Amino acid sequence: MTANTIALGTILIADDNQSAREVLEMMLRSHGYRVFAVSDGQQALQLLQQEAIDLALIDVVMPGQTGFAVCRAAKDRPETRLTPIVLITGLGRVEDRIQGIEAGADDFLIKPVRKEELLARVKSLVRIKRFTDELGSAETVVFTLTASIEAKDPYTEGHCDRLSRYSVALGERLELPQ
Repeated sequence: MTANTIALGTILIADDNQSAREVLEMMLRSHGYRVFAVSDGQQALQLLQQEAIDLALIDVVMPGQTGFAVCRAAKDRPETRLTPIVLITGLGRVEDRIQGIEAGADDFLIKPVRKEELLARVKSLVRIKRFTDELGSAETVVFTLTASIEAKDPYTEGHCDRLSRYSVALGERLELPQ
């Protein structure tokens, strides 16, 4: 990828096995993706916080934090909960897949990873992430327009904020759960 080429997406790879990490990195870079590769879960979580990651490929079995723990931690944070996470595993048991689903994994790849399957899943999940990001931007625009329209009329100024406060107060009075 040259300096003038725009990446198809930004991918994070976390795997303690250097050769497995390098193979994934090479496959993705050769197809136009920007790639960050790290060797453990803690580094993966730090990069998820620092960079605009479109997709994370996380090995399940790593020393320290497992892929399940990294997935759970990322999905618990508002700023990373919508980042798709694919768990890569050699574990074939149904219980392992269930544990991954419960941790919030969006998909699974079984080792050894087949190039065609990897590229198809990456392409699909990056596209979904981009759509999600666009929806977030559209929501911000709608709220901004609503606030500016509301501010132009003294009768409606602050109406949405008041309505929101009244709704919260009503919910608390009725002892509804958060």
